[in-house]
Amino acid sequence: MKAISANITKELKVGSKLKCADNSGAKVLRIIAVRGFKGKRRTKPAAGVASWVFCKVLTGSEKVRHQVLKCIIIRQKKEYRRASGIRVSFEDNAAIVIGDKGETQGSLIKGPVAREAVERFPTIGKIASMVV
Repeated sequence: MKAISANITKELKVGSKLKCADNSGAKVLRIIAVRGFKGKRRTKPAAGVASWVFCKVLTGSEKVRHQVLKCIIIRQKKEYRRASGIRVSFEDNAAIVIGDKGETQGSLIKGPVAREAVERFPTIGKIASMVV
């Protein structure tokens, strides 16, 4: 993982629902943990674009339903600020499923992908149809 050039507003808390943007078989995901989160007492862990999270599959194909998977967030509704001063926001909250070593499970990504996610995880950029 590399550092991100933008100041990401971490708005997706534990319990938030995400759309799965790849063809791994999952449709709707729920965040259950954020990898590497260090926070104050009694605060819910939060995640933003390019965060590595653990999600439970709520709906999808039979073989992945109710499993806990590692995911990377590629879009969020809450706007965040890039170093150039531009503010970026997307239509929905979306993530893609990754494997144990950081490789992607699906072979294509539906919709745009944030540039910060591609900076941190270059393998996402190879299968992304559009990077914003």
